[in-house]
Amino acid sequence: MGFDEVLELKRSGNEESAVRLALQLAAADTEDFALQYKVACLLDSVGREPEAVAFYVKALVGLTHPRDRAGALLGLGSTYRTLGQYSLSIETFDRGVAEFPTDNAIKVFRAMTLYNLERSKDAMAQLLSVIADTANDERLRAYDRAIRFYAEDLDKIWVS
Repeated sequence: MGFDEVLELKRSGNEESAVRLALQLAAADTEDFALQYKVACLLDSVGREPEAVAFYVKALVGLTHPRDRAGALLGLGSTYRTLGQYSLSIETFDRGVAEFPTDNAIKVFRAMTLYNLERSKDAMAQLLSVIADTANDERLRAYDRAIRFYAEDLDKIWVS
């Protein structure tokens, strides 16, 4: 039994069972940082953002693969933002930009937090830099749907 089974449960529409199994797997192996990251992403994707935070934090203790680490920093920063925890969000995104200075997805999500902190000029500067630097950035396109979704209402806060 592994995370593939979790994904299959989610794909088949059985989100609660998927979450239950994912939480069991994570509890059974707290040192598997990649698994902690996957559980965080799952929780985020099913609207359980407050629970996802602890798993992102655990994952970042030991994640070494650059793509996963960048994803975890982006996920954690974005989750903090959607929960209205803007100071934690900007701290996380600043860490992400320091570790991954060329990751445009982190920069774009950071700009959303700057907007929430009423630093619109800084936010626009960040976005314009990303746009000027790359119009066809593959990493940015991977988050196109989320970016467009958040662009519609950056002031919305999700709470469970």
